Amino acid sequence: MNDRNGTHLMTRTTPRTVRALGAALSLAALLATTACGGSSEAASDGSGSSVTLTIGDQAKNLQTLFNASGALKGTSYKVKWAEFEGAAPLFQAVQAGAADTSYAADLPTLQALSGGVPVKAVGALHNDGTHTGIVVRGDSSVRSVKDLKGKKVVVSSAKGSIAEYLLAHVLEQAGLSYDDVRVQYLLPTDAQAAFTSGKIEVWATFGVYKAVAEQQGGRLLVNGADGRVSGYGFIGASEKALADRGKKAAIADYLRRLDEALAWSQKNPDDYAKAIQQNNGASAEIAKTLVSQSNSELLPVNSQVVEAVQRVGDTMHGIGVLTPNPTVADHVDTSLIKE
Repeated sequence: MNDRNGTHLMTRTTPRTVRALGAALSLAALLATTACGGSSEAASDGSGSSVTLTIGDQAKNLQTLFNASGALKGTSYKVKWAEFEGAAPLFQAVQAGAADTSYAADLPTLQALSGGVPVKAVGALHNDGTHTGIVVRGDSSVRSVKDLKGKKVVVSSAKGSIAEYLLAHVLEQAGLSYDDVRVQYLLPTDAQAAFTSGKIEVWATFGVYKAVAEQQGGRLLVNGADGRVSGYGFIGASEKALADRGKKAAIADYLRRLDEALAWSQKNPDDYAKAIQQNNGASAEIAKTLVSQSNSELLPVNSQVVEAVQRVGDTMHGIGVLTPNPTVADHVDTSLIKE
């Protein structure tokens, strides 16, 4: 399902495999019990442009990447960041007009579309799936996916997350139904605290939360590699922002700069890991793990991407998690990144 044939942003002839989508949060933030979102203004070129682009982000993933690479310096428009702990509150911000763009995996995007969020996928991201996983406590009797039958599984961050798709898919592969487990939804920071204190035995999660859980004695049961998740995610843009000529131009420029930032991270993985460590408080070990697990590409939202993500939607609709099931092709804008 990995598309390695397209070009993107009209300036490149070959795709890049990059290390650039690791989440990065301080341990203190991971152990916090409340989620929060906010915004901070980034430097612009001081041109006085009347356009302000509010970029939606999760766990400072993109902001750390851009700060480290410097790829967002000198914009002709003003930049503000809208930071959130997970995809659900980010899409709520998009719906409310508090963010112009989104950044999320395939299933959270599908969930947002199912809920009527007016957003279009303008760019696709791809990774190998290893950042998503099901982690169990070190003393758990669970040794295989089949052992999950009858167990409570905590899923982060909300109904319709990429971690939930991993759970549904591996249960199906093991010959179990989704009803064979008891699912509880918890935001990542809440789940992190509960897992650390021993109150959670099985946790389906992603990114830095998965890395920290393993570092603190958790045992990885299965990850999203080998097609267990699609590996696709999206940069989205609100329909309102796309209808504004100035903001649409800013979004196109932002995507070009994201391409540059991803290229920088490929060439400088050690520097990027140090940036995650220094700017976000992650340990050196976690920072390196995140970078190594997050090989990714920025791609056009072509038919291969659409078909792969539609299969995810069909699976989740089949277990009653995604209703209605959106038609992915109806929520794509291919004008900003070309084949």
